[in-house]
This record gives sequence, C-alpha cells and structure tokens, in this order.
Amino acid sequence: MSKQRLGEMMQSIEQAPPPPPTAPAPPQHQLAVQNSAGSLSFNSNLSKEDEEMSRSALSTFRAKEEEIERKKMEVREKVQAQLGRVEEETKRLATIREELEGLSDPMRKEVSAVRKKIDTVNKELKPLGQSCQKKEREYKEALEAFNEKNREKVQLITKLMELVGESEKMRMKKLEELSKNVDSMQ
Repeated sequence: MSKQRLGEMMQSIEQAPPPPPTAPAPPQHQLAVQNSAGSLSFNSNLSKEDEEMSRSALSTFRAKEEEIERKKMEVREKVQAQLGRVEEETKRLATIREELEGLSDPMRKEVSAVRKKIDTVNKELKPLGQSCQKKEREYKEALEAFNEKNREKVQLITKLMELVGESEKMRMKKLEELSKNVDSMQ
C-alpha cells in the first residue's frame, strides 16, 4: 500500500463526522385509539419498564459508540505503524540504490576490448554481406536465364516432334499413293 494511500485513509478516519447525539426518549407517549365512533387520543406516562428499556437501549448504543471509537483508534495506530514501516523501507531502498550506482565494473577493460572487436568484425561483415547479396543476384539472374533457355528448348523439342510426326504422316500418305499407282500399273 502506498504512503499516499495510507495518508488519505488516515485523513478520512480523522475527518469522519462524530455520531449524532441522541436525545433521550420523552417520558410521555401520544397514543391514538380508533373505535367505531371515531378516534380518541390520550397521554400516558412511561412505565418503569419502558424507562428501563430506554436506558438499556441508550447504554447499548453508547457501548457500541465506544467500541467504534476504540476500533477507529486501533486502525489509526495500525496505519501509523504501517506508515513508519513504509518510511523505513523507502530509506532502505534508497541506500540499496546508492550502493548499486556506486559499484564500479571490474571487467570494464575486457568488456571494452570485446566491444571494439565486435565493431571491427561488423565493419568486415558489411562488404562481405554486400558481396554475398551481389553474387546471390547474379546467381538468380543466371538461374532465370538457364530456366528460360530450358523452356525454349522444351518448346523447340515439342515443335520438332510435331513436325516429325506431320512429316511422317505426309510421307506415309505419299508412299501409299505411290504404292497404289504402282499397283494400278500392273
């Protein structure tokens, strides 16, 4: 719980309005009795038993108020104790932070040397990466040209097969005609 929140709780407890004072019950009651002819009203004094009940209720109420006030004080004390602990922990954390900031790095020289080596390797990697990308582009272009020539070759072979097939058909047809001509001469 934050210090600010605890402070707000304390203020709300301290600023809580006191319970309204209760007036003792009047010693007389106004009673109304209704009968068939109309309504009648009359005063009567409280009996001893009624007064005793009023006193008992009042003392019970006062006891409850005292208990509430006592619990309010207990809560206030707990909040104050919690605020004290929060302040102690804040001081402790501040001390730890100061110690952390004050620590010097015993490996500073080694770390610096390794960082310089990393920078050098990064500088060497840059032209190698560019060369690799250039060669990859050249490879892709050569592969694309190779695939294009391969497709062209397949198309030419297909066309050759069609032409050979057509040529064979035409020669067979011509041979058949010649064969018929030879047969008709006989």
